[in-house]
Amino acid sequence: MKFKIDENLPAEYRFILQQAGLHSDTVADENLSGADDEVLIARCGTEQLVLMTLDLDFANVLAYPPNRFPGIVVFRAKSQSKPALIRLLQRVLPLLRLRSPERQLWIVEEDRIRIRE
Repeated sequence: MKFKIDENLPAEYRFILQQAGLHSDTVADENLSGADDEVLIARCGTEQLVLMTLDLDFANVLAYPPNRFPGIVVFRAKSQSKPALIRLLQRVLPLLRLRSPERQLWIVEEDRIRIRE
C-alpha cells in the first residue's frame, strides 16, 4: 500500500508511515505544492497512491467517487495542530495494517473512522 501525503499534513506523516512499513511520498517531493485538486488526484491515480489530506473537497463523493480513485483518507481534527494530526494518523495505523483504503474514502475523526465505498 502506497500513500501520497498532501502538503496540508505534517511532514512527520511520511516518517511515521515508513516506520510502520508503508510507502509514502509527499506532494512537495514531486513539486505538486499548490497544485489544483484535479492535478493532485490525477497524479495519485497514475501512480496508484492513496491520498492522505485535510482537504474536505476530497470527502465529496459526488465529485470524487471512491471507486474511481486508488483511495482517499481525509483527516478531520478539532485542532489542526501538529500533535493533534499526528494522533489521528496513529489512531488509523492499526486499521491500515488490517485493511486497505483502496477504492474507498476514509474519514478519520478523533472518535471514529467512517468508510465509504
